[in-house]
Amino acid sequence: MNLAGKVAMVTGAAAGIGRASALALAKAGADVALNDLSFSAAEQLTTEVKALGRRVLLLPADVSDQTAVEAMVARVADELGRLDILVTSAVFSDREPFHAAKMTGFRRTIDVTMWGAFYAVRAAANQMIQQGRGGNVVVIGSPHAHVAVPLSMAYNMAKAATDQMARTAALELVSHRIRVNIVHPGWVDTAGERKFFNEEAIRQGAKSLPLGRMARPEEIARGVLFLVDPESDYITGSTLSIDGGSQLPWWSKRGSGEF
Repeated sequence: MNLAGKVAMVTGAAAGIGRASALALAKAGADVALNDLSFSAAEQLTTEVKALGRRVLLLPADVSDQTAVEAMVARVADELGRLDILVTSAVFSDREPFHAAKMTGFRRTIDVTMWGAFYAVRAAANQMIQQGRGGNVVVIGSPHAHVAVPLSMAYNMAKAATDQMARTAALELVSHRIRVNIVHPGWVDTAGERKFFNEEAIRQGAKSLPLGRMARPEEIARGVLFLVDPESDYITGSTLSIDGGSQLPWWSKRGSGEF
């Protein structure tokens, strides 16, 4: 795959799937704009992208702020010349019973996970339409969109809405040659999982998965690359599950992780 001359923006780029996707895009030849509020981690990633010979732009903006997101996309276009690829990976999640939820965390989950994805897709779409050269959007979704995971109502709601948003955007943008697709990762081995589980719980949960292990962020990033590949230009409005078989109907012993 050759993405030379393309410019990609990744939200939530400092860690996990976002980080792996940003590196994969850079290795494929794209210049990359990195959005994350974790400035130090994003700076480290910036160094790695520069070492690949790519241009890089660091964007420490809160994706739940529409004005900030629109300014961020405008800066990408101004400083890197264009925007061809968007990957929305920024996420926030709390786990608690919905009836006793501390609404600050509940609202923050929806603001970042749902509204953050929407603001980024909307701003990127407008930029791509203005350019008139098509584009690609990959929304990092989740099986939480259709699996009612307990203690995760806000995240479940946000991911369900995000999937529908992406499919609707795909339909509305098809005439502009802008493709929009969704990736559903399974349980991925990231630092974020340690917010909810200790190492022993993660080890035992991973053993219960069909393939006996969690996914690596790089494996999800390969799916992102597949969807933005020019050779995949007949794919839009689709959902690519990269979950190690965890949603197969014959398998009922689900892992306890948050996808």
